[in-house]
Amino acid sequence: MQTHIVPVGFDYDRLIAPLVRDRLTVDRVILLEGAVGSEANVEYSRNLGGELEQDFENLLGAATERHGVADVYDYGAAFEQAFDLINAELDADNEVWVNVSSMPRVVSFAFATAAHSIAVERSDDRDRIHTYYTAPEKYLETELAEELRAQTDLLAAVLGDDEGIDGDDDRIRERLDAGRELLAEFDERGTTIGAKEFGGSHIVELPVASFSNVKPFEELILFTLGEHAEFDSVSELAKTLASELGEEYTDSFRSKVIYNVDRLGPGGKGYIEQEEQGKSYRTRLSRIGELWVRSHTTEEFTA
Repeated sequence: MQTHIVPVGFDYDRLIAPLVRDRLTVDRVILLEGAVGSEANVEYSRNLGGELEQDFENLLGAATERHGVADVYDYGAAFEQAFDLINAELDADNEVWVNVSSMPRVVSFAFATAAHSIAVERSDDRDRIHTYYTAPEKYLETELAEELRAQTDLLAAVLGDDEGIDGDDDRIRERLDAGRELLAEFDERGTTIGAKEFGGSHIVELPVASFSNVKPFEELILFTLGEHAEFDSVSELAKTLASELGEEYTDSFRSKVIYNVDRLGPGGKGYIEQEEQGKSYRTRLSRIGELWVRSHTTEEFTA
């Protein structure tokens, strides 16, 4: 069965047209919807989601589900949601296609990175995981701006000829001024304005997935770091691991931990970051390491 996971933003054609035109098999569709911007934007996106749900079923005969994205700027939550959705489809023996053409880029990158991470972990299923993008044939923003520019020129011409429009001058001038103001912003700034703050920052880091799988002892190290957040040294980490595993803390065990931490560090898989502090290294999870632990934590490890 072919399942398409489709984050919905403000596009219609790019989410369904390539599937229809290329005659791809689509058995099941998961539409992801999130609140973006103003109330009008949210309503517009929801309406598109409704149209897509109907057309995926009518044009492609696909069973369609609509899921919500709680916060479109929460990369970690989006990554975890993607991780769960993709793995669930693979576990059901389905082939998964992830469309990253629409939705805010935070969600699209999170889903793309999660798909890549799963492809690394489940190498036998790699040929059943696809991430794809569709480019638009044209963008409407510039055409809308040019149409608005023509309308403001027309309103200006109407105001220049008062015959037959008595009493309407104020309304026409109001629309003319509003159109000119919007065009001035468009000409100066393009299609967006400003930089939105979320979580105390104006940027969302998009971590890069590892290109290597995680081995069992490396998993123990990552989960231990996830539970304790940070260790002042690798030796402290090794002592904690030995205690939790019921093993004797020896030089050999400490060397084993150091070796595996190095493999998980910046020069290896990138799941751990270290900060030099005298002769020791303060050790913690990197951003992608946090996401790995978050997406792999189950009752089995939290009980």
